[in-house]
Amino acid sequence: MLLAASSEIRIPSTPAAGSLSAAVEATDHELMIAVRAGEIARLGELFERHHRRLYGFFVRLTSQPAVSEDLVQVVFYRILKYRHTYRDEGRFTAWIYHLARKVAADHFRKHAGSVATDPASLTDHPDAAPSPDSRAAEADDLLLLRQALARLPLEHREVLVLSRLQSVEHKEIARLLDCSVGAVKVRVHRALKELREIYFKIRKGQTA
Repeated sequence: MLLAASSEIRIPSTPAAGSLSAAVEATDHELMIAVRAGEIARLGELFERHHRRLYGFFVRLTSQPAVSEDLVQVVFYRILKYRHTYRDEGRFTAWIYHLARKVAADHFRKHAGSVATDPASLTDHPDAAPSPDSRAAEADDLLLLRQALARLPLEHREVLVLSRLQSVEHKEIARLLDCSVGAVKVRVHRALKELREIYFKIRKGQTA
């Protein structure tokens, strides 16, 4: 259903003819200004630059790869729809995560109480373990960590995903959450503490 709405956008994967040389050096901010001015083809370049990170953001919040792909499409649909609200402040990353957070919040409101952990959402790791037993233990730990993350309140899960998994700077997170950098650090610390507690409870429950 989500893809049906976004499919109408038909985001191009390459810039319009004659604009390639300019697009190579264009910043995200410059591309977004062009999109706002009506050069819709430039949205394809922004999609190529950011869709993987957005997918990572959503899959770590939802633990559902297919849903996450749909949510990425919704974000770019909203970028196109609300392009006229983009300001000349050069903070495209903060703006796109602002939209992504709203899309995630809408998703969780529609699916309140349904949190699933999908092992397929685990990231691939190099096969460098010395034995099958070691690889199995690592996979088990990653799955437990995913389960613990899924049990965190959304506000804690979100700040951990942004700071530790998406590598968004604290000052950018502070702008997103409308709080101080110090407050962001406190939230990250508390979220990590709660994540550890949940993780060890799950692990203890499986070994009991």
